Amino acid sequence: MTAQGRPPRHTPQEDQPRPHTAREFFEALPPTPGFRAEIIDGNLIVSPVGSPEHSWNATLLSYALLPVVMERNWHAHVGGVNVCIDGPRDSLVPDFTLAPTDCPRWGSLELFSSGLIMVAEVVSPGSVRVDRDDKPRIYAGGGVPIMLLVDPIATPPTVTILSDPEGGAYRDMTQVQMGKPIKIPAPVDVELDTSIFL
Repeated sequence: MTAQGRPPRHTPQEDQPRPHTAREFFEALPPTPGFRAEIIDGNLIVSPVGSPEHSWNATLLSYALLPVVMERNWHAHVGGVNVCIDGPRDSLVPDFTLAPTDCPRWGSLELFSSGLIMVAEVVSPGSVRVDRDDKPRIYAGGGVPIMLLVDPIATPPTVTILSDPEGGAYRDMTQVQMGKPIKIPAPVDVELDTSIFL
């Protein structure tokens, strides 16, 4: 009771259960303009979105794959779409996502990892360990068939294709120095001219 003898007021937010897991915190987050929220290995990570150059590399990849995307009636997303990892329900935001039109979803906002065709990440100074080490393991464990890694900060800069996931790891890896062509395997089945990233 308050000093005036009335019961204290409750807001609707106080009546809702408080989040206890990273997934619950993630689902309760308000919009975070300028930031990317991801769940990586059960931890909620909020980080600034990439630089304009970082975003441009993902956009260049989407331009390069546009003919195959249109021919096969796939959906290509440059950033901005969350991927729910089958199993642990981690939520990642790839820099580029390629999915069939009927890709299964977790809720209305997240695509299931095992329904995807390909994801791509562009390495930036703040994402080196996560993009090079953590995300390949997580995507492979979630059944993403192909991961493309654009690494403009490697010495020399590289582009890597990881494919054929099994047991939480990709069994096939092809890497070229940026500027050379690289074959993206089926179902994409296209040669990518990586000089677009230079």
